[in-house]
Amino acid sequence: MTQAMSWDEWTAHDATALAARVRAGEVTPTELAQQAAAGIALVNPALSAVVEVFADAVADPLRDGMNAAGPFAGVPFLIKDLGPTLAGRLQEMGSRLMRGNRMAADSYLAGRIRRAGLNVIGRTTTPEFGVCSAAENPAVYVTRNPWDLDITTNGSSAGTAAMVAAGVLPISHATDGGGSIRIPAGACGNIGLKPSRGVFSIAPYASDLTGLVSIQGCHTRTVRDTATFVDACRGGAPGEFMPYWMPAEPYVELIRRDPARLRIALSHEWGDYRAIPHFVAELERVGSLLERLGHHVGWALPAIDFRSAFAAQTTCYISNFAQTIANLLAPLGLEQPPEALVEPINIRIWEAGRNVTYTERAQMQAVFNTTARGFGRFFENWDIILTPITALPTPPIGTTEYLTLSDNPSVLDWFGNLWRNFAYTPLANLCGIPAVSLPLGMQENGVPLGIQAQAKQADDGLLLQLAAQIEQAVGGRWNDGRRPGTHVTR
Repeated sequence: MTQAMSWDEWTAHDATALAARVRAGEVTPTELAQQAAAGIALVNPALSAVVEVFADAVADPLRDGMNAAGPFAGVPFLIKDLGPTLAGRLQEMGSRLMRGNRMAADSYLAGRIRRAGLNVIGRTTTPEFGVCSAAENPAVYVTRNPWDLDITTNGSSAGTAAMVAAGVLPISHATDGGGSIRIPAGACGNIGLKPSRGVFSIAPYASDLTGLVSIQGCHTRTVRDTATFVDACRGGAPGEFMPYWMPAEPYVELIRRDPARLRIALSHEWGDYRAIPHFVAELERVGSLLERLGHHVGWALPAIDFRSAFAAQTTCYISNFAQTIANLLAPLGLEQPPEALVEPINIRIWEAGRNVTYTERAQMQAVFNTTARGFGRFFENWDIILTPITALPTPPIGTTEYLTLSDNPSVLDWFGNLWRNFAYTPLANLCGIPAVSLPLGMQENGVPLGIQAQAKQADDGLLLQLAAQIEQAVGGRWNDGRRPGTHVTR
């Protein structure tokens, strides 16, 4: 099949640029979908990042109600196999238990994605139920990092991270309950924004109030694509439990202006957790860049009880995931997770969390409150806090201590081990504040290191303004202009 453009030309376009070419009549949504499908065929054998390609949506981008007049004008899009549901499509959640699970209806956000002009052409990989740090179960799939096939992508938005990094498409869906947008974006060299609470709806199956920590989003390679996605897809469905707020102006307009001089705090010492020296040096280097851009940069940290915050977050995850698993078991007529079909740590999470009491949840939420207030006070004096995206190097494939394949008998110890590496992302979920991973650093093993910026509630636009200013300062050369070894152009 003849492709619409060369791979070098393809990867020179972000989603906004591809949409402009569609509107100019230079290329069709079908041709874009066919090229993305060809890219999947090219790199997926090495990466195992796409579960399924929707051949019918590739052949006919309008078949599922995609709005070709939307801002993305038919740009191809992959959806993580977890979160928004698609009518008639499988959603298997990275689990052998859920194989063949076909959804009856579109979720609200799926409709927003289609109205934005994104053509959903397939599903990307995720760890089982989105719980752990990599999509890595040999019985299901092992998703690999395009920068080094012997290293994981991190998770849980694993397949999306790999496909965007490998140049297959410029934008793809992701979700984040504790860093699952930002952490794989950081390890794969993408832009990953976790928005504030009250931006993307998870209707009709849950709400921001019932979910507490989980949020939707995307991976991109340009700030304007992220801004356009948020502008086009945000908003609450009828009957939301909380208000869904709107910014004073669209982010695509806001990012055309540099932010005012910002007060930016650097930090990597979060309670008991510390980044390795190389990551601290990369953070300091980015701090120096921001000083050259005119911002005030210093070392500072919110005055919160980090141990209590991480303990409360752990209670939240255990009880939330236990209920998720219970809700999946009931329609299958099962009283407990089958050991042959559910991974060991997820079974232990179900065991530990199914009988969590209201009192325990109330205590957890009290800590959520004091933690959020502590961050709120911090942001009275600082505009941004900057951290490495992780504390430790991205693990090699087969590092089971972070996986739900782990044989660790203690769920609490397993989560405690996660925090040693992934300390800097989950408290943003707890507080409902925005955070973005930007591809500004490199690990010593040659894999990207995201630098995370967090801001106060509803300051998503400020994060994107700063990201756009940095993007311009580096000449659009995220990752220092490097490309991964597994890439559609190679």
